[in-house]
Amino acid sequence: MRLGLASLLCVLNLLRLCECAPPTCYSRALGLSKEVMVLLDKIHTYHRMKPCAEILPTIFLDVHNSCVTTKLRDFLYVVLNHPNQYCRERPRMVLLKRKIQNLYTIITRICYRDLVFFTDDCEAIDTGHSSPHYAEDRLQLLQEER
Repeated sequence: MRLGLASLLCVLNLLRLCECAPPTCYSRALGLSKEVMVLLDKIHTYHRMKPCAEILPTIFLDVHNSCVTTKLRDFLYVVLNHPNQYCRERPRMVLLKRKIQNLYTIITRICYRDLVFFTDDCEAIDTGHSSPHYAEDRLQLLQEER
């Protein structure tokens, strides 16, 4: 009975693994941006990291926004050149630096032509609020409806 149960579990695990697909550039960039946002939230809320978080600008990562590359570059510059040596050596800050460097490399080099940007709203990365921008044909339709 135990041998049958163990073999059934092995077969089910193999079937589960077979259905997995390797991560694409898009899925890796999307996942890494979520990881960076979670880590930033931890840095901003943890009481020992508050002095380190004060210098960090607010950023809301969206891999569909074409401004993400310049904002990531600027954010990485701030993290790398943090004025407090203690903060630069903190494990969470080191991890944040590595994740941002990886995300920047993925977006600018590895997935250079694979990612599709739907917007170029740079303010949305700073504030987290995206304002709708209508294309010319959509704007013309809106004007005709009035």
